[in-house]
Amino acid sequence: MSSTPQPQENRPADSASGVQRWIDRYRADHNHPLNHITHFIGIPAIVASLVVVFFHWQWGLGLFVGGWILQFVGHGIEGNRPSFMKDPRFLLIGPLFILQEGFRKLSRRQSPPAKK
Repeated sequence: MSSTPQPQENRPADSASGVQRWIDRYRADHNHPLNHITHFIGIPAIVASLVVVFFHWQWGLGLFVGGWILQFVGHGIEGNRPSFMKDPRFLLIGPLFILQEGFRKLSRRQSPPAKK
């Protein structure tokens, strides 16, 4: 028996990281342009609220509630339920998706097609 690692046959061709696979799954649930807009406003509002609430609780609460309202409006437009209802880990993936898409837009690169 050799202790040399063997190549993995089932490794994805694009060698996407585990986190990237989660982001790709998240992207597949978010295709409608209006859903993108509500998420690009709502997710940063929710994340910001987690800090703002310590300095001004009314503003923090407003950002938090407003952000979630935008999320659900977006999914109403999209016609599907939020990804975190399938798996709560998507609550952490949403902000990563927004960061990745934001950097893509800033660098003017096209988003990859959504995979289901």
